[in-house]
Amino acid sequence: MMDFLKKAMDWALEKEAEAAKGCHADPKDIEKQIKMIEEKREALKKRYEEEDAQFAHILTKLKLIKAESMKCHNKTEA
Repeated sequence: MMDFLKKAMDWALEKEAEAAKGCHADPKDIEKQIKMIEEKREALKKRYEEEDAQFAHILTKLKLIKAESMKCHNKTEA
């Protein structure tokens, strides 16, 4: 599905580029599109960073738990 959406977007952008070359595209409309995409991109970056921080926190905790577990495991083997 993502491949279809990418192809559809590429096609739409090609048509937009053709319209711009033919002086049929309003720069104000294009600027609105640019701002909208920039805003969505920033929101996505922020969400990614927040989720990545959560995963880092979980991994840190799990590594500490594993270290504690290894202490007990090593005692029983000795």
